[in-house]
Amino acid sequence: MILRHTILWIWKVVDPLFFLCSRLHYINNGSKGQSIFRVRITKYKGDNFTLSDGTCINRNDFLLKIHLHNVRLINEHLKIKNDLIRARLIYKLVLGSMPLLAVYLKGHPQEVKIKGVIGITTINKGVRSLGFECYPPSNRLYIYFKKIGQLPIFLLSSSSFKNFHKNQLTYLFLSKRKLYDIYWQNPASK
Repeated sequence: MILRHTILWIWKVVDPLFFLCSRLHYINNGSKGQSIFRVRITKYKGDNFTLSDGTCINRNDFLLKIHLHNVRLINEHLKIKNDLIRARLIYKLVLGSMPLLAVYLKGHPQEVKIKGVIGITTINKGVRSLGFECYPPSNRLYIYFKKIGQLPIFLLSSSSFKNFHKNQLTYLFLSKRKLYDIYWQNPASK
């Protein structure tokens, strides 16, 4: 437990620097609170994919890249020992942030150019029910470095290290059309 607290303390110190260097933005909804996502526009550099709704994701397409605010999640849920309860709470936070993501993208100045949402994770259970589609990256070097980057998250969020090698790195894609279909709530229609 002391190791976890030490890693979390270091992460809290480093996270603001990472935030500044990574060009990430918070998604806020004024008085209703803050999303669990931090986002930025990126050019996709992986293999081409066609999503289930027919959206083609090609190299150099603009996507909204999502990052979970992991240090916040872990800090808020560190005392919860049961992995299943922790996973359910995180799922609810992500689900509650999805409409804010839709609003953010709809109001973005480059919205027309952006084809969808992308994330990358080793913890991908339950993402399909949120509308995401999963595809494995093909570049082994990229996978290796990303898994090293995911290691602190896994160490802090899991009760057992033995399953880390089983977690596969996965791209999460959600087309703009599907994001709007599922989560966009037009304020004019209320």
